[in-house]
Amino acid sequence: MTASIPELPTQYDPKTTEAKWQEAWSIHQVFQADNSKDGETYCIVIPPPNVTGTLHMGHAFGDCLMDVLIRYHRMCGHNTLCLPGTDHASIAVHTILDKQLKAEGLTRQDIGREKFLEKAWQWKQESGGQIVNQMKRIGLSADWSRERFTLDEGLSKAVKTAFIKLYEAGLIYRGNYLVNWCPASLSAVSDVEVESKEVDGHLWHFRYPLSDNSGHVEVATTRPETMLGDTGVAVNPNDERYKNLLGKTITLPIVGREIPIFADELVDPEFGTGCVKVTPAHDPNDFEMGNRHQLPFINIMNKDGTLNENAGIFAGQDRFVARKNVIKKLEEDGFLIKTENYSHAVPYSDRGKVPVEPLLSTQWFVKMEPLAKKALKCLDENNSPNFVPQRWKKVYRDWLVKLKDWCISRQLWWGHQIPAWYVISETNGEITDNTPFIVANSEVEALEKAKQEYGDNIKLEQDPDVLDTWFSSGLWPFSTLGWPENTEDLKTYYPTSTLVTGFDIIFFWVARMTMMAGYFTDEMPFKDVYIHGLVRDENGKKMSKTANNGIDPLILIDEYGTDALRYTLIRDVAGAGQDISLQYDRKTDQSESVEASRNFANKLWNAARFVMMHLKGETPQSLGTPEIDKLELCDRWILSRFHQTVQQTRKQIEAYGLGEAAKGLYEFIWGDFCDWYIELVKTRLWQETPSRDVARQTLAYILDGTLKLLHPFMPHITEEIW
Repeated sequence: MTASIPELPTQYDPKTTEAKWQEAWSIHQVFQADNSKDGETYCIVIPPPNVTGTLHMGHAFGDCLMDVLIRYHRMCGHNTLCLPGTDHASIAVHTILDKQLKAEGLTRQDIGREKFLEKAWQWKQESGGQIVNQMKRIGLSADWSRERFTLDEGLSKAVKTAFIKLYEAGLIYRGNYLVNWCPASLSAVSDVEVESKEVDGHLWHFRYPLSDNSGHVEVATTRPETMLGDTGVAVNPNDERYKNLLGKTITLPIVGREIPIFADELVDPEFGTGCVKVTPAHDPNDFEMGNRHQLPFINIMNKDGTLNENAGIFAGQDRFVARKNVIKKLEEDGFLIKTENYSHAVPYSDRGKVPVEPLLSTQWFVKMEPLAKKALKCLDENNSPNFVPQRWKKVYRDWLVKLKDWCISRQLWWGHQIPAWYVISETNGEITDNTPFIVANSEVEALEKAKQEYGDNIKLEQDPDVLDTWFSSGLWPFSTLGWPENTEDLKTYYPTSTLVTGFDIIFFWVARMTMMAGYFTDEMPFKDVYIHGLVRDENGKKMSKTANNGIDPLILIDEYGTDALRYTLIRDVAGAGQDISLQYDRKTDQSESVEASRNFANKLWNAARFVMMHLKGETPQSLGTPEIDKLELCDRWILSRFHQTVQQTRKQIEAYGLGEAAKGLYEFIWGDFCDWYIELVKTRLWQETPSRDVARQTLAYILDGTLKLLHPFMPHITEEIW
């Protein structure tokens, strides 16, 4: 008895079909992983998008690539897990909420920490829900029962455990150092959150008079306002021009402070006059020289970018207003020599979008060298992780070699509050750099420890700062699987198989995951790192929320269907790591390239309709496989081309050549199968002959196999036809 196959509708309706199958997949939990299942595993833990609104096309691109890989390996019979989740994104969410409060004439200090966190959680519920909906609409075949959030209870436990273990091992410390300070977000930011921008500025030359009235030295600077915090003038020890000045002092203009002239190898004799002003509290190089030569550290800057009381008559002025006024005062007093146009790199806060200020601040740091050593050893001895394409291996390695200690504290409220409690006496409630502290899992545990060391008459106050978002993200590949507990998920799926990510976060995230995993699990967190390019807008610019040039993938999905968008994004991957430009008309919300992919879907639909009409209700299984000696030439040709395509597709997917695999399938389906083979066998299908039976068997066999090949790329239409 043959199975009864209903006829396909005359037109393919992606909206109805895609909604139908997404609901069916969800109801039947077909993507739920089974950690008790035997066999080879394949696991992807998705890069968690920030809960900062909705996803743009760049996120959709990454989701599509991951889904091709996970569906392919699932179809190969592997025990697969695609684990989804979102990131709390401290600074980004603060920026959004601070803007909302500003519109109401308020600040977060006005409403307090508790109310602010209520707003943040409310925002997370709204934004996180939108993001999950978008990922489901793109067809991501994730196990939503295992969805994680970087502030959920399990991940919070992992973060505390990691912090305490690193602290007890002497790898986390608290100290007063120069950090990158963002006056916009009022928080420290790490080196990798700083973007260097080339700007057209000026180089000002000033006269600093020698204290003995024997002349002056000429210094040049791009930040004149910092001269108010100068505590020295440095020259290169090999610079013959200034050897007679070593040991003398100058009297600092405006301020009147007497400061020494000294020699240091760090000075570039080619920059400016070869004689540089030294402001240890406001420049990384000057900070090093200040420590070496035991100079005073004078901070002239408030955290909001205004000048403090150490700036004298300029106190209270914004740093850029003060710059103009300092120049004006130096000119009036006869100390300005000249002003030159000067193009130079200025560090900007990636989140705050303002120039960062090097600022002395007491912060928490992680010692990076011991963590980097483990990651470097895995890379050099075992090529672990394996980078695709290989050129990113050197970029990753170079960064591990030269990295500095990581400032992990942020002056924010939304995030993992640092698990350290300061021991405050009953009479003095002020926290200083010297206030003792206890690192613990909870306040109860901290109080027990503190009483043992300091007696009963104490009270505690938790450090108000939160951890850098990348600290919790660095634990993501194993914390999401249950670490620090040795869960079945962790035993089955860790280390994960493939990390799919953009090259722009190799430093932010990839390296931090490898270092954390190396330390806490003694192995790299993933076997392969597949580095894809960026989706750029019609002007070639990277799509981002902050640049407001992203395209909501749902717009194109609603217009053309999910499978059409998926296929477009994957097909346009020219090679691993290469960027793609999406054709898109913002005025009409139309895309020629996505429309072409919709036409491809329609072509497949019509071909399937034709084939199924001639199967007369039978299935490929009931028809059976055609006997070789009965095949005609065109049958042999299409079967040969099909098996070549199978081999090529498998080979290309396993080598991360997803774009080439997609293009190869298009050429086979549209060209070989639809335009040639179907046309060649049409006359055979109308005659009651053995030749017709062979043609029907071949058509059924090819359609059956083609749907399997195309399914990872276009899952909805292939599921519907299947």
